Amino acid sequence: MAKVQYEEKQRKKAAQRAAAEQNARRKSLIRNAAGLFLIAIVAAVVYSQYTARQLLQDVKTTRYPAGLHVAGSIAFAENPPIGGQHNVVWQNCGIYDAQIHSEHAVHSMEHGAVWITYRPDLPADQVQTLRTLAADDFMLLSPYPGLPQPIVASAWNRQLTFQRADDAALPAFIARFKNNPETTPEFGAPCGGGTRALATALDSLTNIPGTR
Repeated sequence: MAKVQYEEKQRKKAAQRAAAEQNARRKSLIRNAAGLFLIAIVAAVVYSQYTARQLLQDVKTTRYPAGLHVAGSIAFAENPPIGGQHNVVWQNCGIYDAQIHSEHAVHSMEHGAVWITYRPDLPADQVQTLRTLAADDFMLLSPYPGLPQPIVASAWNRQLTFQRADDAALPAFIARFKNNPETTPEFGAPCGGGTRALATALDSLTNIPGTR
């Protein structure tokens, strides 16, 4: 009888040890998995930042001050412009099928907009890709005759050119500079309530805030 009780006691101890060891292994696996997951997240973030830097290494930069509001047409140094003097009225953000006034668009960039311009003869499928990218707030899209490259993305004091609409650097440029408080002179200002004027022979520059 005593032997049976002793063996039973030993079996219970062995079972308890096995359970404790299994629990310890399970906790160790969970800790290792969590550590690997954290490492993967950090690596993904670092890689994403590195990739973005590589994609945006050719961004042209300038140092135009903000708030230079003037009336009338302006001779800009860049084509298309990326800052400097501009009209007192901003261009309403959105997608335009005709050319818009640079004077209004520059004011929109001062508010945080990214302005994508493209040659009027850009293939329709590429224009559609641009329209998809521009279907968001603080985005301007319009054709622009005489561009140095097929596509140009501009933000305040920042600009990058592209051969194709599916270039990975284009969404990276938008993500980096669109309505970014670090690069937007008048962060928090609206991209609506301005003008939708087109740069046609029948339209003139809008100089009264709130005029559409």
